[in-house]
Amino acid sequence: MRQVLPGGIEPIAPSGAWIQTHGLCRYYELAGQEVRAVDQVTLSIEEGEFLAVTGASGSGKSTLLNLLAGLDTPTSGHIEVGGRRMDGLSRRELASYRARKVGVVFQSFNLLPYHTALRNVEMALYFSDTPRGKRRTLAVSTLERLGLAGRLKHRPLDLSGGEQQRVAIARALVKGPDVLFADEPTGNLDRENSDAIIAILEELSRSGITIVLVTHDAELAGRSANRVVRMRYGRMEAET
Repeated sequence: MRQVLPGGIEPIAPSGAWIQTHGLCRYYELAGQEVRAVDQVTLSIEEGEFLAVTGASGSGKSTLLNLLAGLDTPTSGHIEVGGRRMDGLSRRELASYRARKVGVVFQSFNLLPYHTALRNVEMALYFSDTPRGKRRTLAVSTLERLGLAGRLKHRPLDLSGGEQQRVAIARALVKGPDVLFADEPTGNLDRENSDAIIAILEELSRSGITIVLVTHDAELAGRSANRVVRMRYGRMEAET
């Protein structure tokens, strides 16, 4: 059974495949050459699955994540989320998908430097219907859950790299997303902090959240995820 997240938010998703891609492609021009960043990728992600996408730099794994998270649009092929095609969504519906259904964690944290940890997390709820008073309650409880109770009023520059990444995870998690996308979340961290972040993702996976992790670290992916797919030159090369 799916665990209720901080503040009583419970993500809802249909059983079975939650996200599916069919012949997904993302091409673009660079210096007069066509780059096939994602090329004919067909993939199914189950509800509650912890999926890792690995590959060398330039293999297309981050582009795939951006497509799945609704941050980019495909050149061809399509994505289905909960049985509904994303290319059939209006701008408002696509914005709602990004704001409510998915959380994204980036390698570079992407925190607002002049705001506190609490404010950074709270702002993730601005585009939802969450009442103002409840936004703060949810942000505090999510940061506390990630061991940051003593860092609520600290700004990013006053936090360690591992603490900044935990704030970024809290910002993605506070919405109660169906899917958490993590793009190289340990890329800027040392081994100790990397292990701590992966332990958090594993705990979230056990609570029932679907996680898609992009990493170049095949060893890390193999010991953490339920399933690993490897990309090379924009294509899915192998699956374990």
